[in-house]
Amino acid sequence: MKRLFGEILHFGIIGVINTLLGLALNMVFYNMLHWNFWVATSVSYTIGSIFSYFANRKLTFKTEEHGWRPALRFAAHIVVCYLLAYGIAKPAVRSVMAGYAPLLADKIGMEAKAIEENVAILFGTGLFIIFNFIGQKFFVFTKKDGTAVD
Repeated sequence: MKRLFGEILHFGIIGVINTLLGLALNMVFYNMLHWNFWVATSVSYTIGSIFSYFANRKLTFKTEEHGWRPALRFAAHIVVCYLLAYGIAKPAVRSVMAGYAPLLADKIGMEAKAIEENVAILFGTGLFIIFNFIGQKFFVFTKKDGTAVD
């Protein structure tokens, strides 16, 4: 239990740094550079994932496994987490905010679609964090016998 708490704490610290970086990149790419929602989020997650892989491999899960296999497992895991998180977030936010976004858009002078997509970025980030920890612990950084690193 103590080990799990330590992993969650390290993952959290690395995650806060990574999440702030990712959100900042998302907002710049989407709101300032006017990139498409999917392009902005995927590029920011690619950048953050490179940092996350090395930091969590070394500091959180303390695995010494090197080579392409763990990196490919990690890349596949990130793609699945991204597609799940944003595949859930975007339609869910659109559905929940359908009646509210146009009203809010009028009040703050922003397009309803932009409001929905900014909220979807925030919601997707939260979902991604949950999926990411579970996948890294039980899929990416495992012992050679397939069990989670203790």
